[in-house]
Amino acid sequence: MKHSVQDSREIWDKNAAFWDTAMGDHSNAFHREVVRPPVTSLLTPTPDDYILDIACGNGNYSAYLAQMGVRVLAFDYSRNMVSLAQKRQAAYADKIEFCTADATDRASLQALKRERPFTKAVCNMAIMDITHAAPLFAGVYDLLAAQGVFVFATQHPCFVTRTEQYMTAHSYYGTALPNQPHAQCYYHRSLQDLFGLCFQSGFVIDGFAEACYQDPETPEVIVVRARKL
Repeated sequence: MKHSVQDSREIWDKNAAFWDTAMGDHSNAFHREVVRPPVTSLLTPTPDDYILDIACGNGNYSAYLAQMGVRVLAFDYSRNMVSLAQKRQAAYADKIEFCTADATDRASLQALKRERPFTKAVCNMAIMDITHAAPLFAGVYDLLAAQGVFVFATQHPCFVTRTEQYMTAHSYYGTALPNQPHAQCYYHRSLQDLFGLCFQSGFVIDGFAEACYQDPETPEVIVVRARKL
């Protein structure tokens, strides 16, 4: 991966205001119609849950969970994004705790530990934005209660790639939204690499979905449920 954590963080700090405005209060159609349904189906949130929302962006999914009565701890490594999320989701301050943390740093993740362990964790379309994913998977495993699940959605590595490499992990620049002011760092990992991150951390995979957007026969998103046994 030739692009560093610092490269990626600086870009997201610059893109934060644009992203917050573009997503608004309810996210865009892609997130609402393609990502959210399979993620929520595999996550099965209930009011008894305490959920870790990883790379939360402007907090829209956290707010969606809060509306169900779920308690959430949401974090992002962009301080600008966290600040905007706190403002946008102020109505749910009793349910959502927002904080800044680095998903690539095991110590930063451990600092998220609270008196009550998380029953579930979720990451919506951000694994492909994370430079070093191994610390995240290991850190989430540590933070989850027994039988807890980690549900993550990411771009389908078989069908959504902007290079000719599949097996070799690599990074490149690209944009997620039209008119995005700064291209972001993408980190490609094969299915073997993604599943391996789960297995190496101690998870088993007991749920999987593929979701299509523009072409009904070409999935653009995978959703994985990894369980701590």
